[in-house]
Amino acid sequence: YGDEPVLRGLEVDLPKGTKLGVVGESGAGKSTLVSLLLRFYDPTEGRITLDGADIREATIESLRGQMALVSQEIVIFNQSVADNIACGRQDATREDIITAAKAANAHEFIEGLPEGYDTHLGEQGTRLSGGQRQRIAIARAFVRQAPILILDEATASLDSKAEAEVQGAIDRLEEGRTVVCVAHRLSTLRGMDSIIVLEGGRVVESGSFAELMKRDGAFAAMARKQGITSSAI
Repeated sequence: YGDEPVLRGLEVDLPKGTKLGVVGESGAGKSTLVSLLLRFYDPTEGRITLDGADIREATIESLRGQMALVSQEIVIFNQSVADNIACGRQDATREDIITAAKAANAHEFIEGLPEGYDTHLGEQGTRLSGGQRQRIAIARAFVRQAPILILDEATASLDSKAEAEVQGAIDRLEEGRTVVCVAHRLSTLRGMDSIIVLEGGRVVESGSFAELMKRDGAFAAMARKQGITSSAI
């Protein structure tokens, strides 16, 4: 940021099929990490490898074809529901789209729209609630069938009721995939295989949810602010 590196001395191994949680206060470097994985920009030093190959050696299309992103900022296009879901994979059939919507807990509310899957959503999907928009985004990720899933504060903007509706769909989406989950709500990270805590662009703690709570360091301090205690694990 400016002349200063955002991430420093960051070294993380993520074996296929494992789930990594990423936490830290605002400005710690979480979003930068996601942007580097997707090659929105490249590292000024060091490298990121996928199956041992530097991701800069792959085409953008090939790299991003391996990944699905569900973020806090959901873009809904002025198209039908079906077309919005098919943004995840352009050759998706109607059957693929409906299967993905069911997996994302979206089928029921879509069927209730005036023209079902053919309902036009308008700019930014103003006729949908936050939870419904998020489930459309999750359906896009399901239809994409990518082996790597990146969740960037996926439930941060939802109220507790909508979050509960969406979390079940996210749990299903994570199954069998390699997951990088950036989260503000630490309770959503209980199922991660490991968690890294970023401060000032560096990893200051790593371990499982239970291990980090037991260690009583930076992660446990953040958890207490959210009403999570060791006794609640």
